[in-house]
Amino acid sequence: MTWFILFVAGLLEVAWAVGLKYTHGFTRLIPSIFTLVSMSGSVLLLGLAMRQLPLGTAYAVWTGIGTVGTAIAGMLLLGESAGALRLGCIGLIIAGIAGLKLLTPT
Repeated sequence: MTWFILFVAGLLEVAWAVGLKYTHGFTRLIPSIFTLVSMSGSVLLLGLAMRQLPLGTAYAVWTGIGTVGTAIAGMLLLGESAGALRLGCIGLIIAGIAGLKLLTPT
């Protein structure tokens, strides 16, 4: 259950990062509220996951999910580059996340 909580926290990190793009510097109300709620939920769930997981593992996986998810969202939603080298680098991040998961008990 702890890993699931951490995964959802990572997805909420993606949500707030994408939402932040649409706030236009927090000048738009609805995207700003969405972003702030997503931020709060993400950090809250990260804190819950850290009850069971080591700090370094939980934080690295959380940011990794956020990084990969945000990069993919940028490609799909905003037309950002999806070149082979960029995708390869994203693959390396995914490999790191998987490695931390496999090497961490719980």
